[in-house]
Amino acid sequence: MGKSGGKKKVHPKTRTAAFKASEPSEIVEAPHSFVIHRGLTCPYITDLTLDFRRIMEPFTASNLREKRMNRIKDFVSLSSFFHVSHMGIFNKASTQLSFKVVRLPRGPSLTFKVHQFTLARDVISLTRKQMIDNDHFKHAPLVIMNNFSGDGKHLKLMATTFQNMFPSINLAQVNIGTIRRCVLFSYNPETKLVEMRHYSVQVVPVGLKRAVQKIVKGTVPNLGKCNEVVDFVTKDGYASESEAEDDEQSHVVLAQTLKSKGNLEDNKSSIKLHEIGPRLTMQLIKIEDGLLTGEVLYHDHVVKTEDEKETIRKIVEKKRKQKEQRKKEQAENRARNLKIKKDEKWAAKREAEGRNDSDPEDDAEYYKEEVGEDPDEELFKMEARSSRKRPNLSGGMKYSKRAKFDPKDKKDKLERKDKFERKDKFDRKDKKDKFDHKNKRERFDPKNRRAKFDPKNKRAKFDHKKSRKSK
Repeated sequence: MGKSGGKKKVHPKTRTAAFKASEPSEIVEAPHSFVIHRGLTCPYITDLTLDFRRIMEPFTASNLREKRMNRIKDFVSLSSFFHVSHMGIFNKASTQLSFKVVRLPRGPSLTFKVHQFTLARDVISLTRKQMIDNDHFKHAPLVIMNNFSGDGKHLKLMATTFQNMFPSINLAQVNIGTIRRCVLFSYNPETKLVEMRHYSVQVVPVGLKRAVQKIVKGTVPNLGKCNEVVDFVTKDGYASESEAEDDEQSHVVLAQTLKSKGNLEDNKSSIKLHEIGPRLTMQLIKIEDGLLTGEVLYHDHVVKTEDEKETIRKIVEKKRKQKEQRKKEQAENRARNLKIKKDEKWAAKREAEGRNDSDPEDDAEYYKEEVGEDPDEELFKMEARSSRKRPNLSGGMKYSKRAKFDPKDKKDKLERKDKFERKDKFDRKDKKDKFDHKNKRERFDPKNRRAKFDPKNKRAKFDHKKSRKSK
């Protein structure tokens, strides 16, 4: 008997629906992203792609595996299931590097020219005090937009795109302790360049000496050179070193108590930023309406009049109609070819059976042509009702698995169980058969005195003495 229990199988569609229903609303509504690279292979571009994915965490595919055979439409087809709203594409050409930001699934698409970039590992290696922790990437960063208030719709669209790539913040419900990183986008109207920087946020209480800060944070100080704790606190004077180093513009009054010790509610704290990379310096080149193939809404190098734009729209519309017409014709041709192949196959089958196309398919018509009169109604009535399936045989008429021996035929038939023919046994009446099948040697013949059987050697020896006497 089989197992009564076991894991119940779940249909893939049911499993997907249950998985989506179990996700919280804040994760479903948050913007997700894919970051990939196209074009020529380069190890630095691959590292830059991984660094940019680090910026977009946690709402991004950090371990996304891409191959050269993958196309953009492959990622677009998966975007709806994973709630992906934006896609970042680093495209390496022989002359330059471009960065494209695409709003899925219908656009718009922004194309940037990357002038300079610095990897995260290079930025961290240059800093004197490295402040990076994996816990900082468990929450989305804070987006800071600088100097995007100029004239032009392309600036507003660019600022809106950068803001929508990250989840929005509700000031009434936000927890200040979750803001551990920030991303800065700064626009220079003179050079038309966009500077992107990535920082780690550190909050330090104001008004405390550095020695006191160590004690408050739980760090055990070295008191080997001090007689008392007072000597450790007052060895450099009572002035606050943190106030001397920090700028007053970085001082804020906290609205909430943070987990870090010393940062209490309604107390002053200083906010420090530590750059963790990467850096990007890029310029907006083009804005397209669709998904990388739509109408050009803005171009930095080429400016066209309304008549030229209208002419381009007509050409694009004409190409679109021609493409649809070609697809329609291809579908019709495909259906016609399938029908022709089916007819040819059927004709070849009829020819192999020896029937012509002129032969009537109906038995009644064939009878009428050969005999010359209409057949009776009941003649082909039973044939029409009969099924093409093989009738069920009774128990006695079924073939048995083994072919039994038939004494009437006096023949030894083949048994399916043994799968080989039975060997013929030695017939004692037939004296011509002198071979012993059991011991696989020639039997001893008493009439033939020349052959003497040796039981030790189990073979027949030749007796030379008897052979001489016989002569």
